[in-house]
Order: sequence, then structure tokens, then C-alpha cells
Amino acid sequence: MIASLTGSISVVGPASANIVVGGVGYVFLATADTLASLHVGQEYTIYTSLVVREDSLTLFGFLDPSLRQAFDILQSVRGVGPKMALGALGVLTIAELRAAIANGDEKALTRIPGVGKKSAQRMILDIGDKLGPAPASGITSASGPSALQSEVIAALTQLGWSESEASQAVEQVRGEATEASALLRLSLQVLGRDRG
Repeated sequence: MIASLTGSISVVGPASANIVVGGVGYVFLATADTLASLHVGQEYTIYTSLVVREDSLTLFGFLDPSLRQAFDILQSVRGVGPKMALGALGVLTIAELRAAIANGDEKALTRIPGVGKKSAQRMILDIGDKLGPAPASGITSASGPSALQSEVIAALTQLGWSESEASQAVEQVRGEATEASALLRLSLQVLGRDRG
């Protein structure tokens, strides 16, 4: 099992990145938030989970060991594969995931791509307190934007808006979209109205 890789990033793509360790390149899949944090040529330690299938070996990579642990716990749920587990961490922070599981919040869990009501119920039952205790009231919102929101805020700042403007626009429309492209489009509409 490959638990972690330390090396320099050679490629960052839309769904994966390549890390070079001792002259060998390893491709790993990651959330959009993780990929947005990586810079080509810089050295990182990537905490990995190796998923072995009959016809493939796939590495999933994380910048924080707690995210890798959450990924492995999510995969322990019947019907949740690695892609769905990665999708969960792309939509919800660990604090939001803990709160949703602890509070039996099926609606929050169905924001995860591929998760319906039955899958959400199974996640609540199977995970229980494996992710740790739920955050105290109010901590989830205070912990800042979700990975999805952070991705859109980063895109807006690259387009020339200040982080404050981008955050306010995303906050206004955050409940209206579950995909980055849709959230970005709605945020741009808000920013366009504000400037017009």
C-alpha cells in the first residue's frame, strides 16, 4: 500500500495530477479544491489511498491525512465507491460531513453526486461516529466556504474580482447550484448586476 508520496508536481489536470518521486511519475485523482492548491514545480507530500481493482490500480491523493481517512471511511459504506467518496469530499467539508451524519441530514448528503435518499440513509447508519463528533453548533458556517465555493471564489479572483466581491457573490447564490460551472455562472450574473 502507498500511504504517501513526497515529490514535485509535474502536471495538474482537471481531475488528476502527476507527482514525480525519485524519477517516477505517479498519477493521482483528487478533488477540485486539492488540485487548485497544487502548483507545478513545487514539492508536496500527498497522502494517498490506493484502490485495487481487477483491471486497474488507482491512486487518490489528498493534502491532509484527515481527508484520506474520511475518504476511506466513506468507501466502507455499502454502495459507495471511490469516485463517489471523492465527490463527497469535493462538495462537503469534513465538518459539514460530520454534522450531516450526526444530525441525520439526508438533504445535505444528497448534494453529493450520485447520492439519493437511500444512499444518504445508508451513509448515516454505516458511518455513525467514525468521522468523529459533530462540530458544535455554528462551527460549520464559521469554518468558511465549502470546497465547491472555494473553487468558484478562486476562479472569480483569477478573472479580476477581489476575494471579498467573489465571496459575497458566491454566498448569494450558493444554495442554487451543486456544480462549479453553474455556481460560477450564477456568481458572474450577480457580479455583472452589481457593476452595471
